[in-house]
This record gives sequence, structure tokens and C-alpha cells, in this order.
Amino acid sequence: MHKTLVTIALLFSAVCARSQTDDLMAELNKGADNAKKEPVLATFKATRIINSNTVENLAPGVLDFRILHRFGRISDGAENAFGIDNATTRIGLDYGVTKWLMVGLAHNTLHKANDGFLKARLLQQKTDGTPITLSWMSGMVVYGGDAPVLPPGMEYYFSHRLSYTHQLLIARKFSRKLSLQLMPTVVHHNLIDSAKYSNNTFGMGIGGRYKVSNRVAVTAEYYYRVNNSDMPSAGAKTYNSLSLGADIETGGHVFQLFFTNSLGMTEPVFITGTTDTWTKGQLHFGFNISRVFTVVKPKEFKKDASW
Repeated sequence: MHKTLVTIALLFSAVCARSQTDDLMAELNKGADNAKKEPVLATFKATRIINSNTVENLAPGVLDFRILHRFGRISDGAENAFGIDNATTRIGLDYGVTKWLMVGLAHNTLHKANDGFLKARLLQQKTDGTPITLSWMSGMVVYGGDAPVLPPGMEYYFSHRLSYTHQLLIARKFSRKLSLQLMPTVVHHNLIDSAKYSNNTFGMGIGGRYKVSNRVAVTAEYYYRVNNSDMPSAGAKTYNSLSLGADIETGGHVFQLFFTNSLGMTEPVFITGTTDTWTKGQLHFGFNISRVFTVVKPKEFKKDASW
């Protein structure tokens, strides 16, 4: 009997030891799996590629004072100081609400327009995990200035001043140097010649960046309009938007310099209202600059009086 009890005890100890070993290995494997599936950060270094939003969001509590500037046509020559005399500006404030949500408001000198948007991150790319980062952007533009000339008998309402954008941002960081983003988009104009065109313009954007050094990257973006490709803007022929530029990182800030055929800086304007074309040398030099402020201190620093 004594031998039987000893044998059972030994077997029970062996089973427990094996179980503990299995649990320990499971925890180690779980830890290894979690270590592999780390979020992929800095797909882009800024919240915009050039004109378009990226999947990047501001940190919670961070306010970004952002200035977007486009000069007139370089091809206008010395008479207009190669475009300097015909500059347009967008001045805005972007704010990080949570880790996944940011919002923005701005005023544009072009069309005396005001715009606002929100951008929400839906998925985050992870190493050995989720292959893409996915965000949703919705925005609205309110055009100012004088009412356009309408056909006889047609009234002009405030709602005619509104345009909307809905956009899915699909990005992947392929390596430390290369990031690409697809941007299926719908732009809705309340006021349109509905006998010829649709109120909804569907477009596909593609953009990306390639780092050539630790501080410099080349950038590009292009939008193809699926429909309404021949829809004019203020009576002028329109073209697809194409922009090429460079990001320069200095002291935690990114300065963006580029050439584009789009004078507008909101999606309804640069996607459906670009009236210049690269093929005729109708280019605009532009830049984006920003200054970031911490409005709400992160929780981990609230107890630090020196912060």
C-alpha cells in the first residue's frame, strides 16, 4: 500500500510538473507572439502626404497649427513674380482627441471657404499581424463669396455652398524607407449641373513616400476621377490632381515642399476643381508647415511638476 501511494504521488508530481512546464511554455510562446505583433509606427511623418490626409493622427491632447500655402502659376512669368503675386493659403487647427480620432477646422483664401474634418483610425498595421493601417476621413467645405450666376428661376440657397468628402485611407509601411497609401474617395457637391453630371464624384487616389536619407523623403500623390472627369469648374476645363514633393525633418518638425497642378487645398477643390495641368507647364510651388502645442498633458506626466 505504501509503495502504491508513493507511486501515485510520484505520478501526480510528474503530471503537475509537466502541466506547469506546459503553462510556462504557453506563456512564453504567448509573450513571443505578442512581441512579434507590435504596432507599426510612423507610416508617414506627417498628417498629410501633400494635399491628402495620411493615416497618421495627432497624439491625444496635441494641437497642430497648420499653414498650407500655394503660389500661383510659375508659368505666369515675371509679370506675376512667377506665381508669388497670386498665392492662396489655408490656415487651420488640427487636434488629437483620442489615440484613434483627430479633428480639424480651417479657413481658405481660395473661394473664401471654411472647412472641417474628422479622421478615425480603424485598424493599425502590426508586425507579423494586421498588414495595413486603415482610417476613415469625412469632411465638409462651406464656400463663401458671392453667389454664382444661376439659370433664370433658380434660387440660390445656403445648402448650395456645401460640399462633402468621404474617404477611406488604406496604407502600408513596406520598409523603413517605403510607405504607400490608397485613397478611394467620394466627393459630393450640393450644387451641380445635374442634367449633365452627378452630384457624386468617385475618385481613386494613390500616394506615398520614399526616404532617401534619415531626414529627407520624396513624396507623390495622384487622383484619378472615375466619373465626372469632364466636369468644368467655373467654366474652365478640369484635370486630375498630381503633386510631387519632398519632406524635410528638422527638430521634430516636417517641412513639406512640392510642385502641384492643384491650387485648392480641400478635397472637393483639388479632386474635382483642378484647372491646371502638368502637360502645359501650369505648376504651382507650395509648402506645408506646422507648429505643434501640447494642450492636455499626457497622464504619465501629470504627476511631474517639472513638465
